[in-house]
Amino acid sequence: MFVSCLLACCMLACQGTPSDSPSPTARLFTNVHVVDVENGQVLENQVMVVDSGRIQHIGPMVENAGAYPNPIDAGGAYAVPGLTEMHAHIPSPPTSARRIEETLFLYLSNGVTTIRGMLGHPYHLELRERQAAGELISPRIFTSSPSLNGNTVPTPEAARTLVGQYASEGYDFLKIHPGILRPVFDTLVATARENAIPFAGHVPVDVGIRHALESRYATIDHVDGFLEGLVPESANVAPAENGFFGFNFTPLANTGSMDALVALALAYNVAVVPTQSLFERWFAPTDADSLLAQPEMRYMPAETLANWKQTKEAYMSDPSWDPDQWEQFNAIRLKLIGKLQKNGFGLLLGSDAPQVFNVPGFSIHHEIDGMQHAGIPPEEILRMGTLYPARFFGIQDETGTLEAGKRAEFFLVGGNPLEDLDALKDLRGLMLGDQWFSREAIDARLEEIAQNAAGE
Repeated sequence: MFVSCLLACCMLACQGTPSDSPSPTARLFTNVHVVDVENGQVLENQVMVVDSGRIQHIGPMVENAGAYPNPIDAGGAYAVPGLTEMHAHIPSPPTSARRIEETLFLYLSNGVTTIRGMLGHPYHLELRERQAAGELISPRIFTSSPSLNGNTVPTPEAARTLVGQYASEGYDFLKIHPGILRPVFDTLVATARENAIPFAGHVPVDVGIRHALESRYATIDHVDGFLEGLVPESANVAPAENGFFGFNFTPLANTGSMDALVALALAYNVAVVPTQSLFERWFAPTDADSLLAQPEMRYMPAETLANWKQTKEAYMSDPSWDPDQWEQFNAIRLKLIGKLQKNGFGLLLGSDAPQVFNVPGFSIHHEIDGMQHAGIPPEEILRMGTLYPARFFGIQDETGTLEAGKRAEFFLVGGNPLEDLDALKDLRGLMLGDQWFSREAIDARLEEIAQNAAGE
């Protein structure tokens, strides 16, 4: 029902298309500036032809422009490749199908056309197939397995069994959570290699960052384990007392050893997904009520918002949390993130959403802010959300940049994001395969989502 309603809404902008159009899905975009993320430049005053879900032409003009009924005048807007959210969460049953589809649309409404789900469920395999078949309005989906942690894989035998099962069931990669013992982890890694399935996520305390890097994670998320890796052995601390993502070890961190740790990540080709927005919102001294007042919160149910508020306030009231230590903790994180980028390693953009005060889709802009706080230039941040994920997934011939022959996955924004990344928030429309979503259609769907959230 919701898919059909939205498709009808999207078609309003193109109604009256005559039968002699180049093809039923052909569209002509005029007066558009095309952002070349790979080279960090803009192709000004272009026309784009989209046909059957692919970009057929980009250039200063096109022959037979009159053959395209109802051309879309971009009005000088900038076309940007669809973004990838590398640390997404997709709700699972018993969450309603309606709410799950709404969550997926929240990503799209912010130009996110690919998501990597980081806590898999059998239902997500179905969603992935429906999206690929064009039966679901959704970003492209890559999904992890269900969680592998100290409870689900307490022994090497359990790890061997679950890794084989998840690989055979078709998950794209394995999700690693805390609590896994070193011998279990090593069996997990060996079995993953036998089954040709990558693994990603957290760094268990018993494993440690150096062994994790040597084991060649596909990605380490949250910059997990890196701060603990900066603590010298002479500190003689119990690893399990690290606190949340190493927060308790902040005063002990030797930042002079960062370069060696970053070099190890590069040597083993381990990507890092920072989720910095999580640390600058959930764990920061920002008042919960000020976050609740942000406009995007209207798309989340009241129960969820109340839970987020309680979670944040409980964390900030814990005796171990200290705002001055958070400033030092965050400064170390930003320095690590900056070094990972400056040492020639392509970070991947991921915010962790939905999560405490991270609304799906909208949170990618907060993550972009965090990357700017780390001193990463705009053109590189754009690549972190477009070209680099495409290369990571091996789909760079299909997406990641705007070129003839590639999938039509892009959105229009009101300004040049190479000059100001806030321009990405001014989304004017979204092209997803053969479907065009006008700003009006997007707003109508968002209003529906807001009303549903208010009624829950």
